[in-house]
Amino acid sequence: MDTIERDTSGLPADVLNPNCPSRVIFQRIGDKWASLVVQVLAEGPVRFSDLRKMVSVVTPKVLTQTLRSLERDGLVTRTVHAQVPPRVDYELTALGRSLLDPLALLRAWAESHVPAILAARDAYDDAQDEALLG
Repeated sequence: MDTIERDTSGLPADVLNPNCPSRVIFQRIGDKWASLVVQVLAEGPVRFSDLRKMVSVVTPKVLTQTLRSLERDGLVTRTVHAQVPPRVDYELTALGRSLLDPLALLRAWAESHVPAILAARDAYDDAQDEALLG
């Protein structure tokens, strides 16, 4: 049985190949707003305004673009409720929920390595400053 994932052309999926469609998906998942939205939606449906508050700092325009992209990729569903005022909920699809475990691992790694990364940045910046000052 063939266990190698294949792209639409039948070739093996390879994110390092510039022509592989997985590259676009990898880019989408790596987008900071998309990954935050997916994590917020982990608990269930959320209204746009609540989602914006929970993600913080994101503009309505960027959040709308992110949600549309996630919806287009089949990761999020958008439900409009016929009421006044209209209510719109966003929710992860089964495909979107399949991202939660990998994102949880990445989040844990990032949160536990913040001190080391900040120290590395400081050391790099100090070395750059020293090189400029001679």
